[in-house]
Amino acid sequence: MVFHGGSPSSRWKWPALVEVMGRSGLRVLVYDRPGYGGSTRRPGRAVADAVDDVRALADAQGWGRFGVFGGSGGGPHALACAALLGDRVTSCAVLSGVKPADVGVPVLEEGELRGRIAEVAAEIMGRIDGGGPELPNGAGPAARDDSDAMARLRATFVDSVDGWVDDTFALARSWGFELATITAPVGLWSGTADADVSSEHADYLLEHIPTAKGHVYTGGHLPGPEVYDEIYNWLLSRAVT
Repeated sequence: MVFHGGSPSSRWKWPALVEVMGRSGLRVLVYDRPGYGGSTRRPGRAVADAVDDVRALADAQGWGRFGVFGGSGGGPHALACAALLGDRVTSCAVLSGVKPADVGVPVLEEGELRGRIAEVAAEIMGRIDGGGPELPNGAGPAARDDSDAMARLRATFVDSVDGWVDDTFALARSWGFELATITAPVGLWSGTADADVSSEHADYLLEHIPTAKGHVYTGGHLPGPEVYDEIYNWLLSRAVT
């Protein structure tokens, strides 16, 4: 299974998520989209451009068929694979996924967008410098005392916000594929208290993806390990051997 991280996100995942991956029974490949971690930026990339990267990664692993999973801003990238890689994709799971941007909504210029992202990044790092945890939900030890947590933050947005900027542009423009063309099974997980992505997004995706089925959990944008267990079990049940 190929995992598509959210926006912003790198391939370096939190320990709890790594534990879930390890017990899932799946081989999980997590990669950096261009601009994150050690991946070279690709200005102007579209959501659908992720398909070429995933095809190359899967070919390098010798995977003829595989599942895809995307969280939040990674959801559209997983859906792109389901739409454009045909029957190579056995199933597609989306957690807290977003819908396409409304047509006609203006896109910010890069300088203005970078300024806004820099403000958010500064707010996050200010909380962390004050002794806050890595995750925004207030749980966990102080991130500044955890070298692994700080490494994840650097790979995600501290060293560079290029990936975050280009994700934002890609999600705001045409995604480069049609949701209606997806034929693989799609599972959509959404939280009852998601303050970042409203239920309108899941409703839209359910309406426009013929093979989609909704799954609602109690919680916010970032669920607990039990929800990830459920998602991986769903993907595993649709895997090919």
